[in-house]
Amino acid sequence: MATLTITVTIDDTEQATLLNDLTDINQWVQDAVTGKKNNTWKRMQQEWTTKLMNDESFTDAIPSNKADFVTLVTARADYKTRTERDASEAI
Repeated sequence: MATLTITVTIDDTEQATLLNDLTDINQWVQDAVTGKKNNTWKRMQQEWTTKLMNDESFTDAIPSNKADFVTLVTARADYKTRTERDASEAI
């Protein structure tokens, strides 16, 4: 997966309302994304550590670093992204 760059467009009115509460809009966005990344990692790690420990067919060590853990989980046949899970529930 390649690095993803996201652009947020804010019009003058939205900028004025944000600056009513914030001193630095960009920093607030960066901090919000950092918080979301940390929370999603914690949830993924907890969910999949439990699944791997309960999977009798999984006998390998569970990776201790984030990149190897995510690679292991996303390569599994039973892994689905949020979009895939939502689509399978809609059927």
